[in-house]
Amino acid sequence: MTPPSHTPRVIITLCTYNERENIERLIPEIHENVPNADVLVIDDNSPDGTGDFVDEMAKSDSRIHVLHRAGKQGLGTAILAGFRYGIEQGYDFLINMDADFSHHPRYLPNLLAAMERADVAIGSRYVVGGGVEGWGWKRHFMSQGINGYARLFLGLKTKDNSGSYRCYRVSKLRELNLDKVRARGYAFQEEILYRCRRVDCRFEESPIVFEDRRYGESKINWKESVSALWIIFRLGLDNLMRVSV
Repeated sequence: MTPPSHTPRVIITLCTYNERENIERLIPEIHENVPNADVLVIDDNSPDGTGDFVDEMAKSDSRIHVLHRAGKQGLGTAILAGFRYGIEQGYDFLINMDADFSHHPRYLPNLLAAMERADVAIGSRYVVGGGVEGWGWKRHFMSQGINGYARLFLGLKTKDNSGSYRCYRVSKLRELNLDKVRARGYAFQEEILYRCRRVDCRFEESPIVFEDRRYGESKINWKESVSALWIIFRLGLDNLMRVSV
């Protein structure tokens, strides 16, 4: 008699700051696509009441959880908090996605299917079938530039290294020393792929079309972009000298 197969436990992390209008529509759409997934909202004390609103949602849905933080501490630290939660709670897969509908929930099943062959599945804008809607030439230039820069310095083979729409095998996240992660902002995406590569993760890219946010304002700024370039350069030196991760 064949034993019943294990149904993977999946958690989806959403890092929020003033995403009240998006989040009330996003979580139901997530559950339309992956009904058994838990959702963890990591909220940085949003003035618009995002965290309190999700607390109310969680009262009537055991799949929803909230992690409240004291204030804005950087996207990288928020995602790391989600990683630690996923590890501590014993999930099998952790998906991180933006909370503003730029990452549509329709792609979630494809990311999970890719985990049959991968340890990190990347929702990729830059493979066949992927793309971007709503960007001007400056954002295209910046995104393509940072991806090429990361491939050059960090030895990454993947095409989309700066997007955050990804599924991770939690057992591989457990192998990382998360205390060593340097980036607190947008360089986090490249750094975590570099660290995953160093622990021999298998990567697969699954096409997505990135859509500009539905509500609210983008949080990208040039100061963080410059900081990202410096952090990737420093990691590149570590990679050259084979500094332990």
